[in-house]
Amino acid sequence: MTKDHARLDAAIADLPSRYPGPGGAVAVLHRGEVLVRHAWGYANAERRIAFTPQTLFRMCSITKQFTCSLALDLLGDVSALDDAVRRRLPNLMQAPPTALQLCHNQSGLRDYWAVAMLLGAPAESAFGDAEARRLIAGTRTLQFAPGMHYSYVNQNFRLLSDALEEHTGRGFAELLQARLFDRFGMNRAILAADTRALPDGTEGYEGTEAAGFRPAENRVIWTGDAGLGASLDDMIAWERSIDAGRDDPDALYNRLSQPVTFTDGAPARYGFGLAREVRFGRAVTGHGGALRGWRSHRLHVADARVSVVVLFNHMADARRAANDVLDALLDVGDAAAPSGHAPDTGLPGVYLEMETGLSARVSLTPEGRVGLRYLGGTEMLEVLSDGSAQSETARLAPSGSDLSMVRPGENRTTTLRRVEGSAASDIAGTYACAELEPELAATLTVSSAGGILYGGFSGAFGLGRMERLQHLAGDVWVLPCPRALDVAPPGDWTLAFDRAPDGTVSGLRLGCWLARNLRYDRS
Repeated sequence: MTKDHARLDAAIADLPSRYPGPGGAVAVLHRGEVLVRHAWGYANAERRIAFTPQTLFRMCSITKQFTCSLALDLLGDVSALDDAVRRRLPNLMQAPPTALQLCHNQSGLRDYWAVAMLLGAPAESAFGDAEARRLIAGTRTLQFAPGMHYSYVNQNFRLLSDALEEHTGRGFAELLQARLFDRFGMNRAILAADTRALPDGTEGYEGTEAAGFRPAENRVIWTGDAGLGASLDDMIAWERSIDAGRDDPDALYNRLSQPVTFTDGAPARYGFGLAREVRFGRAVTGHGGALRGWRSHRLHVADARVSVVVLFNHMADARRAANDVLDALLDVGDAAAPSGHAPDTGLPGVYLEMETGLSARVSLTPEGRVGLRYLGGTEMLEVLSDGSAQSETARLAPSGSDLSMVRPGENRTTTLRRVEGSAASDIAGTYACAELEPELAATLTVSSAGGILYGGFSGAFGLGRMERLQHLAGDVWVLPCPRALDVAPPGDWTLAFDRAPDGTVSGLRLGCWLARNLRYDRS
């Protein structure tokens, strides 16, 4: 912990210029006392409403820890919700996940925001209770057996809030108010489920400083997964309650942050709506939130008794900003820069993960690191002396011409099979996924426009836009998804085409990091 605040003050002063946008707010607490409570810019630039510590803000996925807090506070044992969860998955052909597995993102469900894109949902389309119920109830299979692995799934927490309403006979908003907001002095906090507007006029913005900012359009109804509306002062009250209960094992946050495991006993890095990580030898819990136009992040370091909250009503990297502030508060140095030596390694190439059907692109950076593009962005790994590469999230090691990949946070060890070969032009056609819509199958159309291949989804939710396909290797392509219902698009959809014995294309396996291993057959 820094003995003077010069570095912290500099980090706070740097936020508006380093993460430019219409407005923002930041809080820093130590031992329950507020060191920083600061807001800048405009909550609504068009109406000239200033951003203040009382301004309501969309906390988005930070809601998840409040949903779990409510379940623990009301029930103690969340298994009381298991039957209500099962009833909401009437078409599931496998054993359903438990409420506890929902809390830990170990359900095996495919994320419903991602699946909505496969049914043709345009990025700004309306998505409310009816659409959510349809997608959830239509689930037929899981990505993996519940409890075995980790995968981030928003509707896990919507299912929990729906089950809480059924179990108690009371509305989720009412329960949050009575059991959490009033209790912890979160005086302005509300369930702001309708994302079109906040009652105080606060606006979220898309764009950049160079291109200009514009109000973001959202038409989604969120509940237990991302519906919390709260001010900076509300979040300060939440962080102070955490410190006040630090020595009470029954305090809500201590129960939320207790160790979590998978069914095989391996430790999990996510539980009860909280991510768990280690930074500079310290255990850190926290979570981010994002919707089009909004970014937030909060971090708590229990042994140092410090908390950081960062709120942006634009789409700058709030997670990185919160870590900048935390590093300044703890007075830790930057990580050592890589040597710049490009190692001799056989890792680079294009791969297909056989278990999930996801593509993996491995490259070398000029600085001598390995870049792994597998989930949403590119993970940076350090090359080790044995030719493998490792980071906090993944380890890659040669296995013949293939790679072995270990992902501890997901509790997965898997094989990446190398893919090579040039592009073939015979993949154009119509493909249908009966699993998503048994009566009227969801459709992927691949077409050639002037000799360039494009792909687009259609189904019950509309006609999705066509995107230019990108060839990776052989019969593996990706369909980009730069915009989606949620602020974080599911990323590249891997299209791994299959061929019949006569060489003709018969179908494909499709997946992204939020919704994996779906079979499409050629019509």
